[in-house]
Amino acid sequence: MMTIEDIQQDIIEEFSAYDDWMDKYSYLIELGNDLKDIDPKEKTDQHLIKGCQSRVWLVPEFRDGKIFFRGESDAVIVKGLVALLLRVASGQTPSELMNTDFHFIDAIGLKQHLSPTRSNGLLAMIKQIKLYAVAYNRISGKENA
Repeated sequence: MMTIEDIQQDIIEEFSAYDDWMDKYSYLIELGNDLKDIDPKEKTDQHLIKGCQSRVWLVPEFRDGKIFFRGESDAVIVKGLVALLLRVASGQTPSELMNTDFHFIDAIGLKQHLSPTRSNGLLAMIKQIKLYAVAYNRISGKENA
């Protein structure tokens, strides 16, 4: 199974194939278009990420000691960002996620090329993933005690 680090390296390599930022944005949009939409019933305030300018929903599911995420956004580039985060975070254990530095974001130059509002939204998504990890880590710790 691929580690979080392996997945981040793959993403960095994929983006390094594009020299031009317009091409990187196109690739991001493509990734977003490939993301499966979540069930409209899951588009609730509970799953809405606070701090994003566009609307982003993140739905966690905890099974077999791992967290699986589904997500969606109503903005095309942001949906691509959601796709990247889910690729890194989904299927990982809570403790792995709690200790993950999502360094691929800097490595592919996203931070410099996103508007401040999108950048804040991306940080809000990561914060939410980490909060879910902390919560599920507590739950799973109690189950095993």
